[in-house]
Amino acid sequence: MAASAAAAECAQEDGGLRRRFLNGMSHAACTVNVVTTDGPAGRHGVTVSAMVSVSADTPQPTLLVCIHHLSPIAGAVLENGAFCVNVLREDQTHISESFAGRTTARGGSKFDCSRWTTQVTGAPRVIDALVAFDCRVIASERVGSHCVVFGSVQDIFIAGGGAPLIYANRAYGVPQRFHAQRAAAAPEVSGATLALGCFQIFAPYVVPAIVARMTKLDPAFSLSLLEADQRHLLASLRSGEVEVALLYDFGLGEGIGAEQLAELVPYVLLPEGHPLADRSALTLEDLASEPLILLDVEPSRDYFLSLFRAHGLAPRIGQRTRSLEMVRGLVGHGLGYALLATKPANNMSYDGRALVTRPLASAAATSRLVLATRSGVPLSPAAKGFAGHCRSFFGVSHAHAIT
Repeated sequence: MAASAAAAECAQEDGGLRRRFLNGMSHAACTVNVVTTDGPAGRHGVTVSAMVSVSADTPQPTLLVCIHHLSPIAGAVLENGAFCVNVLREDQTHISESFAGRTTARGGSKFDCSRWTTQVTGAPRVIDALVAFDCRVIASERVGSHCVVFGSVQDIFIAGGGAPLIYANRAYGVPQRFHAQRAAAAPEVSGATLALGCFQIFAPYVVPAIVARMTKLDPAFSLSLLEADQRHLLASLRSGEVEVALLYDFGLGEGIGAEQLAELVPYVLLPEGHPLADRSALTLEDLASEPLILLDVEPSRDYFLSLFRAHGLAPRIGQRTRSLEMVRGLVGHGLGYALLATKPANNMSYDGRALVTRPLASAAATSRLVLATRSGVPLSPAAKGFAGHCRSFFGVSHAHAIT
């Protein structure tokens, strides 16, 4: 009985020590890294904070990473025999969130959050990582719940600028003291500063006009603008990198509040002189056999393809591009048509090609442009002012929250 009580007491003490250890380690700031691998075991990646230098005085420098043994990448790294440690920049929170499993992305789709290249081992590297260490596995050991993997560094990429993304106190941050040189170069302003995110496709058609209105009323107003895709913006909102964001109402998830600003109706973009341009409106059946110039950015890509799926159709994709103006240019040169929701003020491509727009005669789901914020977090005066100017710009008389 005494031995049993002693064992229970020891287990309780160990449990308390574990909790205090985890709490203590949460205060130890560390860089945010994405470990990736590719090879016979497939392409995998995971976000880790446990990455340290082992020695620079071995035949080749060595480092180690710790990966939970239940993560698919743990076995894949050992089977592939190689991995790359991507040290993320301060503005790459969305990449960390994707590979930490805090987005809807799964498996290979996690890699959609960024552009990639490969190092000498074949392991994927974030093309604009702060630093990347390409390694071959030289040893590994299971310690508790984690695999400790030692890597011999084969190649190193250094961006040459930017600050590292840091994780401490269970939140992302930036090392401001080491970042002082860039901060000192920023102009001081007496007015409010707003950290704003905006979906990259419609940002040029919305943000300048609204910011001009605010600046006219308050010349000292300043803006920190992040133009990115939907996934990046949502991650930046959740991390506090931006206070408000203009984006679509798709896949917002928990913890995000949204106010509807505009309902966007899809339309067809054609080159002037196209045979279908003679019609006053077009059906999706009219378009299915024509080459589609697809705006290949989420959520735009899935939204436009879903319009066809809703009618039991499959479009013939001619070209894909992540640029709205490239879509307009390709259409202008007669390479296909496009479905769009953002409508620029003129019907000319960058290189002067005439374009025409036609409505869809087919019933089609609309999309909504929203002002998104973190639920339960009070807005700064600058954010409140921006929200008011957004309502005025879009002709919204009062706040209309989306549930």
